[in-house]
Amino acid sequence: MSFELVGSDLTRAMLERGDEQVWCAVSNESEQDVIKTIKNMDSTFMMHIVSFEDGCFHCKEKSTWKYAVPIKKTLLTQNDVKL
Repeated sequence: MSFELVGSDLTRAMLERGDEQVWCAVSNESEQDVIKTIKNMDSTFMMHIVSFEDGCFHCKEKSTWKYAVPIKKTLLTQNDVKL
């Protein structure tokens, strides 16, 4: 049986490893709410998470969140859009 870290558990592990900022979609409601944020591409709830303390994720923007799912932002290239 393999155990794979996902969601907020993955964010916590990345911070414990020493990552200084983790780009995440965030919510105080649920992990499902975070997934909805990602699917809707709502940048209002995408933050740089810098720590996990007292049961909350803390972002660079000075807010706290119960759930933080790491996301990947990448620059598109001409090849990506097939031009």
